[in-house]
Amino acid sequence: MIQKTIAKPFVKWVGGKTQLLDEIEKSLPKDLHRYEELTYIEPFVGGGAVLFWILQKYPNIKRAIINDINPDLICTYKVIKCDAQKLIDKLDSIHTEYISLSPNGRKEYFLQKRKEYNTKGYSDLENAALFIFLNRTCFNGLYRVNSKGAFNVPHGKYANPKICDKENLLAVSELLQKVEILCGDFAKTEDYATSNSLFYLDPPYKPLSETSSFTSYSKEGFNDAEQIRLRDFCTRISQKQARFVASNSDPIEETSGESFFEQLYYQFKIKRVYATRMINSNPNNRGFVSEIMISNVANI
Repeated sequence: MIQKTIAKPFVKWVGGKTQLLDEIEKSLPKDLHRYEELTYIEPFVGGGAVLFWILQKYPNIKRAIINDINPDLICTYKVIKCDAQKLIDKLDSIHTEYISLSPNGRKEYFLQKRKEYNTKGYSDLENAALFIFLNRTCFNGLYRVNSKGAFNVPHGKYANPKICDKENLLAVSELLQKVEILCGDFAKTEDYATSNSLFYLDPPYKPLSETSSFTSYSKEGFNDAEQIRLRDFCTRISQKQARFVASNSDPIEETSGESFFEQLYYQFKIKRVYATRMINSNPNNRGFVSEIMISNVANI
């Protein structure tokens, strides 16, 4: 019997939630598997670790809505959904060219592809292939852009990066057939909030300090005003009887000594979990960090 490939994230993504899936599951409604006509919604889909896990864990989810503000990430999701085989062929070709080069040749190849990617003059298929290639070969799989929106992560020195994971791309494509893919501000997903919807919210985290923000995920940024706007969004979807679980960092306010998010989300349930984060430039500051999970599941 041929074992079916389990779909997993097709890009490396800083802050991905693979290691926190057990904690996320504990925050979900206990009888989620019994819900009928359930719609799952992710306003900040990122690498999709929770999306792929939950759609395979709960087949009663008949419809999903994903959104992200990153247009190239969303373009890649759409290409995988509709043109997976063409994308695989393109990535296979890039992989063959890249692997045959010397270390210096690989760096030059990467820089040329990064330049091409930043020109934004290519088809969706070409753009998706460049997006995955750069993600798989850049330093630490970071996605960082400058104030002009140009991707500027340096080359990563990996001996044999998996540029084309054919089996996973096909599995992801199959899973995405029941997913509606949006691009833009998270607030647009409020239109899908009903008593039969479940939201998982994984916004850009609030930095633990002024120097700890390692990446600009989008040129627009996500500051405290955006965090407050997200809290208001959670309040509104709760009023529509939608359930939500949200993740974020656990910063302590210097002036009050209190948790920023405990103050912001005082009306909802909050618990602390621990995750390993390896993106700090100082190795001494890497390791287990406290994060919070916010939920209204007990409130509905």
